[in-house]
Amino acid sequence: MAIQMLATVVLARLLTPRDFGLVAMVTTFSLLFVNFGLNGITEAVIQQKWIDRTLASNLFWINLGIGSLLTLAFASAGSLIARFYSEPLVAPIAIGISATIAFTSASVLHLALLKRAMLFTAVAKNDMVAKGISVVLSIVLGWMGWGYWALVVGACVLPLSTAVGAWILCRWLPDRPRYSSETGSMVLFALNTYGRFSLNYVTRNTDNLLVGWRFGSQSLGMYKKAYDLFALASSQIATSTTVVAVAALSRVREDRDLYCRYLVGALAVMAFLGMGLSGVLTLTGTEVIRLILGPKWAPAGYLFTFFGPGIGAQFLYCTQGWIHLSIGRADRWFRWSILELFVTYLLFFLGLHWGVRGIAVAWGLSFWILTIPALSYAGTPIGLRVAPMLAAVWRFIVASLLAGSISAFIAIKLGVLAVASSAFGAALRIALLSLFFVCLYLLAIILLGGYSTLLNMLKLLREMLTKVTVEQVGVISISEAGGLVADIPQFHLHSDAE
Repeated sequence: MAIQMLATVVLARLLTPRDFGLVAMVTTFSLLFVNFGLNGITEAVIQQKWIDRTLASNLFWINLGIGSLLTLAFASAGSLIARFYSEPLVAPIAIGISATIAFTSASVLHLALLKRAMLFTAVAKNDMVAKGISVVLSIVLGWMGWGYWALVVGACVLPLSTAVGAWILCRWLPDRPRYSSETGSMVLFALNTYGRFSLNYVTRNTDNLLVGWRFGSQSLGMYKKAYDLFALASSQIATSTTVVAVAALSRVREDRDLYCRYLVGALAVMAFLGMGLSGVLTLTGTEVIRLILGPKWAPAGYLFTFFGPGIGAQFLYCTQGWIHLSIGRADRWFRWSILELFVTYLLFFLGLHWGVRGIAVAWGLSFWILTIPALSYAGTPIGLRVAPMLAAVWRFIVASLLAGSISAFIAIKLGVLAVASSAFGAALRIALLSLFFVCLYLLAIILLGGYSTLLNMLKLLREMLTKVTVEQVGVISISEAGGLVADIPQFHLHSDAE
């Protein structure tokens, strides 16, 4: 997130809005194809009870083959996209961006195997290094005057760097394709998962279409920046936690009590983070956008205050996917996405009456309305009840509401919310409001009986901060790490105490 923020701050000053707009016209379509394997094959590999070399190799070649076809198809469609936008520069950009599809498909299986073996630290480091290389290269090319090509090259280098790192970390080479009775069922699981992603992708891009159609490009620009802040934190955290949660829950799905205990504990963490972040950003989002993007983006900051209350619900809503994937019911997740699309579309069209703010509010309402039914539907196949899940999260919702209301009242009385005339003033208000909220939020959780939950959070934080040395000791078969028969790096973990 920090690297992405740095890229936004620097590139926004090196390039023009038109440069970003040209690339966005293409990536709106390309990201749907880039995610074919990432959202489908990955989950199929992680949740599968047992996977051997033949099955892994088959999935690799299927994914690479489809990725190659999608790359050629997208490059060929560049002229059609250019004609749709009436912008001839889009055609060569589409050809360049098409490479991201092929590069991504080359790393999907290797990253999935690393995640299946729960080597999340290695995957995270690889992601950060690849993102860093991409951002630095984009900034250098932007400084040299490459314009929108700086963004295109950066977009291509990101999946290429990720793929190189994945192959280095997971030194597994696929065999030639051979028959395996499990291949068909895993591909079907992957297609259901990707189908759900596609529906969700369409849902999440319809708001841009409606705002641009009804209120024009200027309003769309402000709306997009507000939405980006709304989606950034939750999407980053949701993506990271989903991989970990699905890998862990898949291993205990045969024991319903243990499964429920793991899930409820994870829900408490997500509620604590989500409701806290929701309160902080609702109070400070206006100043955050002004500070990062400059005063001319102030309307986007105001618009963000209507997005903010939905962040916490968005954190909770993403957990329903954990259940569907970990119990192997991607088909039910796909069917639920049809209802999700219908409800969200209905709220969008109702929100149009109140302008761009109405669309922003519709997003938050959609998550608050759908979360409980979604969790109930997801848990039905294994008899998972909603009551324990609600018991784990309700105090964080109430604590965030109380802390946010009191913080806003105090800020108004003290004049903290007055409009800043400088970056320093904006930063000071962000710090003060955040401090008010965090102190009150933690106090409210304790008063509501969440003291033990906070202790668990502190224990988790201590474990995360414990210095761990990762020493590579060789490449062996790790069938014990989740039932995978494949050569991938084995790591020995030891603490300083050892």
